[in-house]
Amino acid sequence: MEQRWWHNSVVYQIYPRSFCDSNGDGIGDLQGIISKLDYLEQLGVDVVWLSPVYQSPMDDNGYDISDYQAIAPEFGTMDDMRALLDQAKQRGIRIVMDLVVNHTSDEHPWFVEAKANPDSDYRDFYIWRDANPDGSAPSDIGSIFGGSAWQWDEENQQYYFHLFSKRQPDLNWENPAVHNKVFDMMNWWIDQGIGGFRLDVIDLIGKEVDKGITGNGERLHPLLKQMNQATFGDKDLLTVGETWGATPEIAKLYSNPERNELSMVFQFEHITLTWQDGDKWQPKPLDLVEFKQVLTKWQVELKNEGWNSLFWNNHDLPRVVSKYGCENEYRVKSAKMLATTLHFMKGTPYIYQGEEIGMTNVAFDSLEQYKDIETLNFYKVKTESGVSHEHMMQAIHENGRDNARTPMHWNSDNHAGFTTGTPWIELNPNYPEINVADALEDKASIFYHYKQLIALRKSHPVIVYGDFIPLLENDPQVFAYERKDSHQHIVVINNFSNQTVELNLPAHLVEQECETLISNHQHLNRLPARYSLTPYESIAVKL
Repeated sequence: MEQRWWHNSVVYQIYPRSFCDSNGDGIGDLQGIISKLDYLEQLGVDVVWLSPVYQSPMDDNGYDISDYQAIAPEFGTMDDMRALLDQAKQRGIRIVMDLVVNHTSDEHPWFVEAKANPDSDYRDFYIWRDANPDGSAPSDIGSIFGGSAWQWDEENQQYYFHLFSKRQPDLNWENPAVHNKVFDMMNWWIDQGIGGFRLDVIDLIGKEVDKGITGNGERLHPLLKQMNQATFGDKDLLTVGETWGATPEIAKLYSNPERNELSMVFQFEHITLTWQDGDKWQPKPLDLVEFKQVLTKWQVELKNEGWNSLFWNNHDLPRVVSKYGCENEYRVKSAKMLATTLHFMKGTPYIYQGEEIGMTNVAFDSLEQYKDIETLNFYKVKTESGVSHEHMMQAIHENGRDNARTPMHWNSDNHAGFTTGTPWIELNPNYPEINVADALEDKASIFYHYKQLIALRKSHPVIVYGDFIPLLENDPQVFAYERKDSHQHIVVINNFSNQTVELNLPAHLVEQECETLISNHQHLNRLPARYSLTPYESIAVKL
């Protein structure tokens, strides 16, 4: 496998609105991010994925873009953006831009023109259809945010298509003029010196609405090859696609270097295992055996063709220590265990802001405290269909997107040092106990555990390129595996439970001398036949 710079990189995702506010308006901004670059350098990350900062009416917090080549005023200016790129570069950090090309905002000039003038060239930049003879929508395709994906437009007496909010009309990727405009814009950003793109819901651009196909349409991979050739293909950039419907076979199509599409994709098969029948508003407990099977499948099947992204959480998902760990009694220990589990796997690890200090989910008391459009839409849809208020609040506490979007905890001062103003969304009230200032003071904190994991990846090629070999596959409490190449052999053991577990290691490992690389409990210099693992204990040893 050809070695690339992003194979041993670690990416840190910033959700700008919630990261750090420099001017007291209650909204995080680019200057706030610049002020924290030294912190990110200290952690050791070398890539920052920036959630959208483009001009936007913020119907979906910036994933509805009204001008791809301007910065939203609440985040700053294009000069601030250039300063961020420059300051990050000085610290060896690349900035990956989050790009949404499946849809735009309804305030984008293309859509404004398309709506105002049916004869305009921009009309065909979007997907318009006549009503059925009875006046109903052209098809029953649903919006991902709830309700129909078709919006009736009174002025035009036609429906337009939107897979997300009605204020996010889908672009028509069957129109080559759309490709040209998008590729020109991408090249403009590449010329600004960015490190690559995270491509939002990219698996939807091959849609064929008249056939009822939205994800993974036949046109998807030819379009990505075209994009690759017209923009980033001949440059040394990281590209990662958000692909909810990907299987390992599909992921190879995206990420096998010989196919000239993307560096890697985000797949969500492990994430949806705690959703009953694929519905995140019906949460169910984690089955660790099933969880291990899914993660192992991705590790093994992408071994020689393609590349994995490794992540537990992002701006759309709950906080990992609340989801798979123990946010109360064993918060620190379980957060370290989860970090070790992920960072020793093969692929590029992603850290979501606050994960490195063990931030937790928030449980607001009332619906009014939530800001997320998806949460509010689904609350309405579900309660109208008979789901109780209590059930929905419990589901929101567990899986709502605002869990990840409460402001970053910098210190125990007012508003956690996030802003001197009134935060756009309330803080998690536990910030006096969980914050960066305290983490940096405590050498045994989760922060330093992450720092150590990042350093290990840089210094041990076996973590980056070695084989992944699962161990104890049917153990319902322990996730263990080996990483191996011709030079090194690492064993990683993680207790996912709040119980003490008596472990019988496989014979080929017993009594082997070893060096402990990282641990959240005890250090070993020899692997015992019987190993008593304390709750959420985690260790990685080099044989």
